[in-house]
Amino acid sequence: MTPAPTPEPIPAPIPAPSPAPWALLAEVTHACPLHCPYCSNPLELVRRSAELTAADWARVFAEAADLGVVQAHVSGGEPLLRPDLVEIVASAHRAGVYTQLVTSGVGLTADRLDALLDAGLNSVQLSLQDARRPGSDLIAGRVSYDDKERAAGVIRAARVPFGLNVVLHRRNLDNLREIIEVGARWGADRIELANAQFHGWALRNRAALMPEGGQLDRAKATVAAWRERHERPELVWVMPDHHEGVPKPCMGGWGARSITVGPDGTALPCPAAYGITDLAFPNVRDESLARIWSDSAAFNAYRGTDWMTGPCRECPRRETDFGGCRCQAHALTGDAARTDPACALSPDHHLVRAAAAAAREPGPPYVYRRPAALRP
Repeated sequence: MTPAPTPEPIPAPIPAPSPAPWALLAEVTHACPLHCPYCSNPLELVRRSAELTAADWARVFAEAADLGVVQAHVSGGEPLLRPDLVEIVASAHRAGVYTQLVTSGVGLTADRLDALLDAGLNSVQLSLQDARRPGSDLIAGRVSYDDKERAAGVIRAARVPFGLNVVLHRRNLDNLREIIEVGARWGADRIELANAQFHGWALRNRAALMPEGGQLDRAKATVAAWRERHERPELVWVMPDHHEGVPKPCMGGWGARSITVGPDGTALPCPAAYGITDLAFPNVRDESLARIWSDSAAFNAYRGTDWMTGPCRECPRRETDFGGCRCQAHALTGDAARTDPACALSPDHHLVRAAAAAAREPGPPYVYRRPAALRP
């Protein structure tokens, strides 16, 4: 009898290729002249001595461009504290990556901006803490409002695309109309109205920052009224986590659209992922960005929907909100795989309800971050 042929081994399934990222958050430093209580950078900051060099960043931008990245936010901390910032921006430009400077405005002069524009900088986003000087300086933890106003004039005179970022919380939400008017007067093309996200240092100050529900209703009405009457500046409303009962998509999906590189080269799927201590995040000093993006266990941990547990697994919105924020789930429950407590269907939703309810009481004073918090 002719022996039966030996069956060929069934090949292992080939995993679907990771989607190409289109954005890079380049945290070139954690050093900052401000001490904002809503800072979402990690509790332990990276020391200046551990920062990537300009040559390191040139390689990162080249690898990012090869991977598909088209836009980079050059951020921090305060990127203007890097004396080699012009060299860093120039390397991104050579790689064909669109760059936006994200700055407090402290230290931004006409000469400095001209040098950055000559190096290929494409746009600037300036932060603003409140509409008036006393409130803005209080939130920033130092006198800085006049610096911001001067920086806005420098940006406007340079005729570069100009965005304003305002983190909204209990102390400034009721001043929203004035804040928008300041942005319009300063010449901003776009104002990002970003309700505070409670990560890093901001989580420590959550009780002082948490708005009352009535404040949010009034703020949304203010935004709607402005949009009805004005075309510019464009207003972008980033909804709050603790009041809507609907979680925001986690960076458009964990490891789906964006990659963050920290000052020391740590690569993250989300800028707040520093706090997820049970994941070992890779470093661009050790591996290529392409390998990190495609093969890293950390980047694959919550990609797609197969990892989902609890109500997320069967939820019709799982391809829309991706279970919400993994960093917030970890910060509030200790488990990044749980449904984001911001979701009304989460078994942990009581955690955010309790925090929001506590906002009815007078908030405690701010706890400011100090440079002494920098780690070796």
